[in-house]
Amino acid sequence: MRYSKRLTGLLLGLAAVLAVRSAGAQALPAGYAGKAECLSCHEKDLGHMDNTAHAKRILQEPRTAVEKLGCEACHGPGKAHAESGGEERGGLIAYTKKPSSALVRNNACLQCHEKSNQLSFESSVHARRNVTCASCHSTHNPASVKGQLKTTTEMETCFSCHKDVRSKTQRTSHHPVREGKMGCASCHNPHEGNRPKMLKAETVNELCYQCHAEKRGPFLFEHAPVSEDCASCHDTHGSNHNRMLKQKMPTLCWNCHLTGSGHFGSGDNYSTEKGVTTAPLGAISGYPTVNNRFVGKACAKCHLNIHGSNSPSGAFFVR
Repeated sequence: MRYSKRLTGLLLGLAAVLAVRSAGAQALPAGYAGKAECLSCHEKDLGHMDNTAHAKRILQEPRTAVEKLGCEACHGPGKAHAESGGEERGGLIAYTKKPSSALVRNNACLQCHEKSNQLSFESSVHARRNVTCASCHSTHNPASVKGQLKTTTEMETCFSCHKDVRSKTQRTSHHPVREGKMGCASCHNPHEGNRPKMLKAETVNELCYQCHAEKRGPFLFEHAPVSEDCASCHDTHGSNHNRMLKQKMPTLCWNCHLTGSGHFGSGDNYSTEKGVTTAPLGAISGYPTVNNRFVGKACAKCHLNIHGSNSPSGAFFVR
């Protein structure tokens, strides 16, 4: 008898909890229809959403007041839409057909995703150009394993807009992006609004040093373009020159060191075509002769430590 009473008490308590939860689930704000009403017509539109984090939080195990709104947590109040048989949009936020403004759609996502990587999205280049969360991510039919992207890989998502970068990654010298060893998000945060080029570091150099720490220094003798910006010499997305250089050596170096040292050429390959062995009388320093012609020459053959030198006699980066 004692155990029977205890069991009865437990069952009554459980029933009370369920009743409270049920009442809380039904207490929707004005204008909201509830997820059951949405699913009566749109169940087929959920696609592959069942196994996503959104489905777990919004449809299966809601925790917050926003999540308990179900479909309307993202799509807005749909009571007028449901009562009109789908004829009126009412307060719904549309993502595909006649979509709502980019700001409205993004705000729907940012009511939950407002921390960490998304903290400064509203001031980012993407937001200023009306790129929405739904431009890259799919809530109902994600194709990627992570991030609920519209494409199978992060790279394909970015390249859908950044086609110039796609072509650079196909060049001979490139970061291992197309091989899958790194991605666009290895260097860029697509939600970043506080840094130039949406970088994941304060400067280009700080970003490069995360992998290329041996180039950081400090050095006894610094090479100015190295300490200023790695992108002065390197095209980080890809190049047809060795080490992702923007130009072939020695042409790259001649952009700054054209004359004045006595052994730099003019860049027009004149000596190779004409076979000039000695400079004409009164020629300027650096006149192209057969000894300093373009073919087969590279500054780094002698200036080995071009990124900086710690040798007491390394002022010209030769050691």
